[in-house]
Amino acid sequence: MKPTNSIYTGLPTTIFEEMSRLALAHGAVNLGQGFPDTDGPEDVRRVAADALLADPNQYPPMLGWPDLRQAVAESWRRFRGLDVDWAREVLVTSGATEALADAIAALVEPGDEIVLVEPLYDCYLPLVRRAGAVPRLVRIAPPDWTMDEAALRAAFSPKTKAILLNNPHNPAAKVYTAAELELIARLAVEHDAYVIADEVYEHIVFDGARHRSMLSMPGMRERAVAIGSAGKTFSLTGWKVGYVTAAPALLDPIAKAHQFTTFTTPPDLQKAVAYGLRKEEAYYRELAGALEAKRDRLAGACRRLGFGIIPCRGTYFLTVDCKPLDLGEDDVALARRMTEEAGVTAIPVSAFYVSDAPRSFLRLCFSKRDEVLDEAAGRLERWLASSGRSAA
Repeated sequence: MKPTNSIYTGLPTTIFEEMSRLALAHGAVNLGQGFPDTDGPEDVRRVAADALLADPNQYPPMLGWPDLRQAVAESWRRFRGLDVDWAREVLVTSGATEALADAIAALVEPGDEIVLVEPLYDCYLPLVRRAGAVPRLVRIAPPDWTMDEAALRAAFSPKTKAILLNNPHNPAAKVYTAAELELIARLAVEHDAYVIADEVYEHIVFDGARHRSMLSMPGMRERAVAIGSAGKTFSLTGWKVGYVTAAPALLDPIAKAHQFTTFTTPPDLQKAVAYGLRKEEAYYRELAGALEAKRDRLAGACRRLGFGIIPCRGTYFLTVDCKPLDLGEDDVALARRMTEEAGVTAIPVSAFYVSDAPRSFLRLCFSKRDEVLDEAAGRLERWLASSGRSAA
């Protein structure tokens, strides 16, 4: 038989799937899975439930339910001070991953180059390669995750079509500075490139900071594509409701890619997300505040146990350095052994790099109930004490 597609055929099982299976087999507390273990606001869910029963469940408009697109535009004015035309500049997708796939498919031709920042969210590289584009990798690394200006400049060329930027960044929990975003914007303008901005954690930023969108950077209003996610904003990751905001000339081809990918997204969920986006300011403060407290709870426990703590400025994820505990293994082997012996599952940070990865760091998800975080910390303490490694 003729071969199947070379990009997807034979892709190994991801480390995320492997670790989740291992966690299940060993009854581990799974801090590898990047989603909350409780559902989001009941009032938002109630709107969806009522709409499911009372309203039509047929195809909504391809671009998205008008009220949701209006709510997205309103949120741009409310949180970022930007005027967005809901009718020409907003598209609803079935999750942020679909939005990423649509944007890459619509903006990139085979042979174009796309700048990617390692560590990478796992879908980025396959989507870029499947589009026939050439990835140009720039890395940030723990402990400070600093963007090297010279390396970033070197990644751009006359063939650069786009840079794909995740901010706030998974897994680094880095929030890019204004200077870094302005540098990216300048390079995009200099090289006539687009910026595909994955901003799904826009409302999960800590320590009093506020998210800066690429769409608000100088020169970016006409060449940036901003992607948001109701899954992260309302702790409803299974709903898979995303939204794209871009100038009309960019949104039009992205909408065509969406039309021939999923076409639409469940109308009841769209109506609930529209309601949710209009929630009071206190909701958004409490979302970030509650997750910041969970970050501090887990970071404090890990610090007492002797792990090095890498700064976490946003997202669901805390990176810890295992080197101070001298556990004697690379992060992949350690993550497996920690699951099997301690009953706690993490994701090795090296899995987010293509090559030459740092090898002593683990990613832990803290968007879990406090009792789950405490149970994980207790299991780690007992495991480390039994091996004589704990600093507690």
